[in-house]
Amino acid sequence: MKSAENQQQTVAGGRASDKQSLRNWLKLLKSTKHVEAVIREKLRQEFDTTLPRFDVMAALYRFEGGLKMTELSAALRVSNGNVTGIVERLVSDGSVLRVPVAGDKRAMLVRLTQKGREEFEAMAAAHEQWISEIFSVLSPAQSAELVTVIDTIEHALALQDEHDHLA
Repeated sequence: MKSAENQQQTVAGGRASDKQSLRNWLKLLKSTKHVEAVIREKLRQEFDTTLPRFDVMAALYRFEGGLKMTELSAALRVSNGNVTGIVERLVSDGSVLRVPVAGDKRAMLVRLTQKGREEFEAMAAAHEQWISEIFSVLSPAQSAELVTVIDTIEHALALQDEHDHLA
């Protein structure tokens, strides 16, 4: 005889895995938000900064020559409007510099100044330590398994995106 939960799973989605998939998603989301909240608080307390500011600086750090605002927005997967205010504050703090793009009078590259690079390096070292502490509860095997599971999901999503763009 089926339990009430199994009957609900069958009625709701036709497959028992639908409920578990939803549970997996909610657990993943909850864990991600919790880790993010911890990192936000540590950035605020130790560096008087925000996670979005850290993310902008991280993207610019990876591209020493700088990025156009549209490239920066694309790298962060947010709108230009979300990035503009952060970049403005970073410029006024002396952490970011705007540089005209040769041959394009409207475009500007934004890049970290030496001060910005040094600030980011200090934050990145602390960030790495915080993440290491959070994930230290996992064994090496669990850590590898987590990466494998996330890679599997990412691969499936990439294939779906590719399929959707071809359709």
